[in-house]
Amino acid sequence: MRKRKRKKGEAWVPYLLIAPTVLLIAGILIFPIFRVFDLSVQSYDFTRLQDAGYIGLENFRHIFTQDDLFYSTLVTTLKWVFSEVALQLVFGLIVALLLNQSFRLRGLVRSLVLVPWAVSGVLTTMLWSLMFNQHIGIINDILLKLGIIHEKIAWLANPGTVFGSVVFAELWRGIPFFAITLLAALQTIPHEVYESCEVDGAGKLKKLFHITLPYLKESIIFATLLRAIWEFNSIDMIFTMTNGGPMDMTTTLPIYMMKTSILEGNYGYGSALGVVTFLFLMIFVILYLKLNRAGGMQDE
Repeated sequence: MRKRKRKKGEAWVPYLLIAPTVLLIAGILIFPIFRVFDLSVQSYDFTRLQDAGYIGLENFRHIFTQDDLFYSTLVTTLKWVFSEVALQLVFGLIVALLLNQSFRLRGLVRSLVLVPWAVSGVLTTMLWSLMFNQHIGIINDILLKLGIIHEKIAWLANPGTVFGSVVFAELWRGIPFFAITLLAALQTIPHEVYESCEVDGAGKLKKLFHITLPYLKESIIFATLLRAIWEFNSIDMIFTMTNGGPMDMTTTLPIYMMKTSILEGNYGYGSALGVVTFLFLMIFVILYLKLNRAGGMQDE
């Protein structure tokens, strides 16, 4: 009986040990989430505190029926995520395939590839802002010397070049993530598989599409899903380089949410935008995982 009582008492020990961590996570993560959902159904604007109170779904009705900026920022966000993830995946795969080859100083080159990923977002933004600068930027200087352009371009102020400029800067920072992730997966592919294909007369393209890519499928799914979520929520690069301009052409949904809540003080409407962003991400993740699971079942 005593042993049984001891066992029952000891069964609570693991829960007591993890209780502080659980409470800390609840305080830091779970409570703010519930607070955002609570504020999303309120009128909570620092400029009109006299009107503060619960207003139901009025914020959401205004978002979907009267807020034209919401739809433009949503389109910009989708363009941003698709272009970044697609380009980073393609170039990251190319870099990973090159780094998987045997050559001198391979270890050093692999370390250098990680540098853009290790540099902080704010420092990266400062570097690219200087390079894109119309008057002292090195990009204008190089293009002028090559004869590609005939006058200096304001890359971050011109509506025709601002989006591509920010995409290029973020691409430089994001390629290493795909490169290192896919390189780790490439090193798990057995060499015997490639050798047997070479015996059968398979070329490089056939080995790429019939061996390499199928082996990398799970890593590609994992990397693209993570990167899509990160790019969807990305603020630092775009906001620091362009502040969402010119003419809101680089204002994404998270930047719009941040400006509305923090800069303008309208926490109720900003929280509603945050809830909409959360729902979009949830729908994307669920559909993405279901489609890839269905594809995996068909492959089996």
